[in-house]
Amino acid sequence: MEGSSAKLGSHQPSRSISLPSRLHPNSQKIEAQLNKLKTNWDFSFSLRETPIGSDTIQTGLTDLAELYSSTKELIQSPLTQQALLQNHSRKMVEETLDRSIGLLDACVAARDLLLGMKENVQSLQSAIRRRVVGDSSIESNVRAYMSFRKNAKKELAKSLRALKTMQNNLPPIHFVREDNTLQVVTKVLRELSTIAISIFSSLFVFLSVPLIKSKANGWSLISKLVPLTFAASDRGHKIFNEVGSVDISLCSLQGQLRKNDAKIDMEMVRTRLQTLDGCIDGLEAGLDCLFRCLIQHRVSLLNLLTP
Repeated sequence: MEGSSAKLGSHQPSRSISLPSRLHPNSQKIEAQLNKLKTNWDFSFSLRETPIGSDTIQTGLTDLAELYSSTKELIQSPLTQQALLQNHSRKMVEETLDRSIGLLDACVAARDLLLGMKENVQSLQSAIRRRVVGDSSIESNVRAYMSFRKNAKKELAKSLRALKTMQNNLPPIHFVREDNTLQVVTKVLRELSTIAISIFSSLFVFLSVPLIKSKANGWSLISKLVPLTFAASDRGHKIFNEVGSVDISLCSLQGQLRKNDAKIDMEMVRTRLQTLDGCIDGLEAGLDCLFRCLIQHRVSLLNLLTP
């Protein structure tokens, strides 16, 4: 599944950033974290519209949270605060604060979508267990899940548009002198925003994989995305990720239930739901950690504006 994400940084060269050691005792650590994320995530928004695996996104969320924690120390350093005061850089801080609101909104939206998906996945898992002992409510649970996915499509599209607008509004990065503390910090904050936007957009695209079903049955193609893996057991369907594999399994299951097919492979559905459930757990944990770091980042920026 991770095959397409093995060389994420190969699409567009990314220039490394160098932080002077005098800026902060952990400058080398921050520099290494930032350049690692830039290599994996810093390329154009359009390229970010190809899906990658959940493991890669989870790692990105974790690494981003760590970078925000390190950057908080950089913002709070006396040298940074002195440079900001001397250069009357209130506008730069305010612009960064505005972006932090947008990123917090994206984080909250992602958490809400994952929570809704998890509730529907667990309802399906319960319905499958009940069906074993004679309960036939699973078809209504499948419809409820697909209804949720259809409604979530609107929120996902809205969040992606907001991220794209934020990306387009980012100020350009000009030549940076390493002996100019303000320029270096400004570039770090700008790069941090770019990477965060890329990771959040990847997550939303991950959740936006196509609902695949024939026109006769009424499901539609959400978007044309590059498939990650191929499974022969799905009769030629291409699996995009854990979300897409569940869509395809439920599509097949619903058709079999309508035909009263005695050869229903419930074990495959159960396995894919379990995989998706675990995937959601990992993404939620990464988002929870990142949300706390984004709040701390915002507090650090607000403190810069405090007289």
